[in-house]
Amino acid sequence: MKQEKPIIISLGGSLIVPDKIDWRFLKKFRKVIVSQINKGKKFVIIAGGGKTCRNYQAAADKVVKLTNDDMDWLGIHATRLNAHLIKTIFRRYAHPRINKNPRTKEDLRKHFSKQEKIMVAAGWRPGWSTDFVATILAERLGAKTVINLSNIKYAYDKDPNKFKDAKKIEKINWTDFRKIVGNKWNPGANLPFDPIASKEAEKQGLKVIIADGKNIENLKDIFNNKAFKGTTIEN
Repeated sequence: MKQEKPIIISLGGSLIVPDKIDWRFLKKFRKVIVSQINKGKKFVIIAGGGKTCRNYQAAADKVVKLTNDDMDWLGIHATRLNAHLIKTIFRRYAHPRINKNPRTKEDLRKHFSKQEKIMVAAGWRPGWSTDFVATILAERLGAKTVINLSNIKYAYDKDPNKFKDAKKIEKINWTDFRKIVGNKWNPGANLPFDPIASKEAEKQGLKVIIADGKNIENLKDIFNNKAFKGTTIEN
């Protein structure tokens, strides 16, 4: 990875709030990010919604029938709460404003204009997952790789929770990957990388790495361009 471009991390909410806030993970994650900052690297970290998002969606759905728009907005605000948590733990290094709007490239660069090392971002608008936000930020900041961290070690050719014969994927091209995830985005969907983001990533020629965020040593290997455990998707 070229150090002059920020490293884009889509940080799954399943890592931030798997059930309750996982402060132990956040402490380890902060340590490894700071170690990379000390080597001259910059980061964009996009926070997912996690259990916070799903709890709000489930509760509201018990009261009224939710529209997709309602579900999206609950998810968006959950990501913003989680993003504020991430910004807080990286206060020394991060721009004070969470990025919540796809403005111009010049505006995005302001997040690094005072020697900040981290931009923290969250959900932007209905229909845009945080994976999609990551691809848009990659394009506008000139990055060519997105690291998608969640609670899974690999992407599979089908849902491993439903099919015992599901096979892990170590490398795959976008055409084949998109056949697996489909073409439609649903709020709250649990996919390794969402379909709309996948379409955009293919268009941009992005490389996306899917890996288990809790495996900190593996994350170090990714940062240091060493062999790692995970799925790589690229054209």
